Amino acid sequence: MRIGTTWRPPMAVGAVVAAGALALPLGGSALADRGDGRQGHHGHGAHGKPHGHGKAHSYGRSKGRGHGWHAPRGWRRHVRHWAPPRPRHRIGGFDHVGTFDVPDNLLAGDPFDTTATSAEIVDTTRDGRTLVYTDALSGRLGFVDITDRRAPAALGALDLPGDPTSVVVHGRFALVAIATNADPDGAGPLNEYDAPSGELVVIDIATRDIVKTVELAGQPDSLAISPDGSYLAIVIENERDEDENDGLIPQLPAGSLQVLSLRTLHRASPVLRQVDLTGLAEVAPEDPEPEYVDINRRNLAVVSLQENNHLAIVDLGRAKVKRHFSAGAVALENVDATEEDLGPQGAGLIDPSESILRRREPDSVAWIDDDTFATANEGDYEYEGGVGEDEGGSRGFTLFNVRGHVEWESGASFEHEVIRAGHYPEARSENKGNEPEGLEYGELGGRELLFVGSERANVVGVYDVGGRRPRFLHLLPTAIGPEGIEAIAHRGLVAVSGEVDGVDEGFPAIRPLITLYEAGRTPGYPQVASVDSGATPIPWVALSGLSGDPHRRDTLWAVSDSVLAQAYVYELDVSGRPARIVDRIPVGEVEVADQKLGDYDLEGVFARPKGGFWLASEGRTNAGSSRPNLLVRTDAAGNVLDSVELPAGLVAGATSSGFEGVTATGSAAAGDEAVWAVIQREWADDPAGAVKIARYEVATGEWTFARYPLDAVASPAADWVGLSEI
Repeated sequence: MRIGTTWRPPMAVGAVVAAGALALPLGGSALADRGDGRQGHHGHGAHGKPHGHGKAHSYGRSKGRGHGWHAPRGWRRHVRHWAPPRPRHRIGGFDHVGTFDVPDNLLAGDPFDTTATSAEIVDTTRDGRTLVYTDALSGRLGFVDITDRRAPAALGALDLPGDPTSVVVHGRFALVAIATNADPDGAGPLNEYDAPSGELVVIDIATRDIVKTVELAGQPDSLAISPDGSYLAIVIENERDEDENDGLIPQLPAGSLQVLSLRTLHRASPVLRQVDLTGLAEVAPEDPEPEYVDINRRNLAVVSLQENNHLAIVDLGRAKVKRHFSAGAVALENVDATEEDLGPQGAGLIDPSESILRRREPDSVAWIDDDTFATANEGDYEYEGGVGEDEGGSRGFTLFNVRGHVEWESGASFEHEVIRAGHYPEARSENKGNEPEGLEYGELGGRELLFVGSERANVVGVYDVGGRRPRFLHLLPTAIGPEGIEAIAHRGLVAVSGEVDGVDEGFPAIRPLITLYEAGRTPGYPQVASVDSGATPIPWVALSGLSGDPHRRDTLWAVSDSVLAQAYVYELDVSGRPARIVDRIPVGEVEVADQKLGDYDLEGVFARPKGGFWLASEGRTNAGSSRPNLLVRTDAAGNVLDSVELPAGLVAGATSSGFEGVTATGSAAAGDEAVWAVIQREWADDPAGAVKIARYEVATGEWTFARYPLDAVASPAADWVGLSEI
């Protein structure tokens, strides 16, 4: 049965749902690790369009567009330029409005459930009604009709003669960078990294014909078009082999930048000039590895040399490096740099209390005006035996001016917003945290906005950059591994492409998406966010149960499941929007010898009228990582007062789908308190389509059970139905 992949708003609290988590963010840490600290991928790039039609100017790890914008106050030079008309109302943020399932563009004959596909780089036609994206996993260029923003439709895909790394729409053509690397000696000592090659392919969007192919100097990465339409900048990365010499550079041949005169694009021999980037960086100067390019209105390109931790400003008219400088390092405070392996499932803790020093190693770059550009400091490299400043990735973004001076540094603030919204990927703490990767600048809804994509947290941060300093607005939830970001200003839309396909990563139920967001007055996400506790937000990842407070109408209580090693009860203030987590109470211990006292997987919570809680901890039958199903009673401070196991005879038929929701009736004072809990799915002694509801008499310790008939699976996007709350 096909598993649904489309993001939808969470169901109402109290509904019977097919999974235990009521407020699990669209994100988290599901990305598979290749063992070198990076998620596997096949390429990326940059692209752009000229001014003149109200289109936002976009960047992303996978794209970039040159432009300038008006910045009358403070920290930027005044630049006059055309801008779209101001709307009647300034936007407050964006809401998810449409989703495209990338596998819907698989070709006839492709097995739907086993063919890996992706959406990395995304651009749009001039009318803003067709998206064009690269799919390196299948070696194709995909097309999506977004005329109806609420119902994006598949327009098919085109097989390409290599692996696409970037795309930019130029008039009626799609310009696609393609890597054509091939092993030069078969079974010999060399491989495709030793002989990098590539092409620029020109595709007629209407006919899908390849009308021209231009040979490039090596393996391409990103693309960018100058605002005046004169130049196409092509990053030639010639990326390193991460399996050779532990991935250390230098690994020749060196990367470079190529500049194509677009006026000569359709000639027999287009004018294509080479820009030498060797000898600039302190790190492996003989082997520059350029990653990303963007162009401003003066036809100056900024190029990130990620592994080299360097930035170069290139005069495209002269095809010469005008200026270059180190990207530097950031001293980060209040971050989590430790990955724990605790409890039955080897879970971690989110503890943003450490200080570290990290090189920026920027991935994408984006001009904000003709003097200022932003860098997304993802990180990608580590010196031999590297620690501290020998490691890259500073977890945020930076604004530089063209002379290399830092005008603004986000530090840990972006990662703190990720923590606040419950998206922090704890399993990446020892690596590069949330890994900001993509950037996009756009003028939408009367605001000058910078979009910052987090590859590991599965969100895009939205910042207003129209004042003296960037101001955080909110986060957009995305598919797994957001890569490309595309603002469509005249339609008030933003498109984000997710590159990860679970088929290729070991979790086949999760497929890649392109998500659309619409500008509005009040953002609908996040629906839950935490307040600060000291210098950092209260960390949380998943909320798996919910209970009203018996005395305070604006207070709810929630619990976290086993995503984190430490179980918590969370206090929520729901008087405003979003709901706010204002406190968290730890319950039980971690790494306990007696599992009745800790290592809980809390799925249900009931706030007792006389204080304290009844909690349901779900059992687990997996060999080597098991835990019992428990009813746990605590006081208001989370101290465990009682822990009740199921009868042994019943446990014999248990599965790992155990206790979920819990409630109680009666009172201890009257001697008639009863605790009720639901078991999520059928156990060995249950008939198909029926699950147990358990009743525990507190005074007598007696258990009784009743079977509850489940509804049939009704949605084609669902696999099973179970009980969650009661």
